[in-house]
Amino acid sequence: MIDEQWGMVRRVLAVRLDNLGDVLLCTPALHAIKKSLSGVHLTLLTSPVGAQVGRLNPDVDEVIVYEAPWTDPWCRLPHDSAREQRMIERLREGGYDGAVIFTSFRQSPLPAAYMCYLADIPLRVAASIDGPGSLLTTRHKHPERLMHEVERGLDLVSSIGLTTLETDLVLRVPAEARSQVPGALRARGVADDRPLVVIHPGCTMPARTYPWEMYAKVADGLVEELNASVVITGTSDEEDLVTRVLSRMRREAVGLAGALPFEEFCALVETADLVVTNNTGPMHVAAALQTPVVALFALTNPPEQWGPWRAPHRLLHHDVPCRICYSRVCPYSHECLREVSPQMVIRAAEELLEESGLVGARRAVPRYSRPAPEVTV
Repeated sequence: MIDEQWGMVRRVLAVRLDNLGDVLLCTPALHAIKKSLSGVHLTLLTSPVGAQVGRLNPDVDEVIVYEAPWTDPWCRLPHDSAREQRMIERLREGGYDGAVIFTSFRQSPLPAAYMCYLADIPLRVAASIDGPGSLLTTRHKHPERLMHEVERGLDLVSSIGLTTLETDLVLRVPAEARSQVPGALRARGVADDRPLVVIHPGCTMPARTYPWEMYAKVADGLVEELNASVVITGTSDEEDLVTRVLSRMRREAVGLAGALPFEEFCALVETADLVVTNNTGPMHVAAALQTPVVALFALTNPPEQWGPWRAPHRLLHHDVPCRICYSRVCPYSHECLREVSPQMVIRAAEELLEESGLVGARRAVPRYSRPAPEVTV
């Protein structure tokens, strides 16, 4: 049963202020809000990178971009209290009836709850292990067991009676972006009758990143052993990284760092037969689009909590005594992913391609002739 007070709301603010993958993992919970509350207007308050996902979510009616100082891991935001005051006023003007504040288990929802309190949003729900006082009107406590982040989001909204049976990640690739990808690949000489593998070597957290020179060996092996076409992607900030990988390779691959807007990057992942990447946003993009993914998953975080959600995948990692450290930069320079050999990655890729029927034979249907895949909405 929907909580009586929440059953009356018409304008809801959902708050998820951190990374792209985090926002993607709360999309089933956003779907539960949208489906449970008839006619609700749903606004997502999120970070600049998270906004990219929000704009491709048909459940979200409006996206507000906000860089919060309490989710600034590198302490790069200048002290500017007027920024927070402006955001409080904007939220007040939104006339929201309720706020649902999503956080990971290591984050406090109370700074966001206080902002919503100051913006006069009357209903405020979040999971909190700290005493919230009056900042939350509903304080939820998750079960004391390891839960995937998708489950945590669904568990939070279920505390006020909002549920859904549709628990896939939600990401809709625009038709216009999808139509751009075939031409972009053809123009760069990517064959349409070979398996297409996207490698995304970058990550904002150095402790989670597979060594770049080993990515070059993986890419060579995918070409030589699996007859794959390899495209190496990255943001504009990762152009040097992608250039280093390409320069170390013996075989040819296509570099697309900074070349695609986010919508077209998603269309490329949707078109691909396989994605190889770190524990980072593109891993979750692949899962949302049901593209098989080899995830080089450093054990800084529990894979049971952050791994690819309901998509074909292989998780590769090397156990270390300091596992589950949550470090952004390894204090011991262990580079625990270095123990995952390129050959291990190639074999995992081969297994996933075999499951798709794409190893040992040319494509029966050229890639660019395939019908567009169905995407959860």
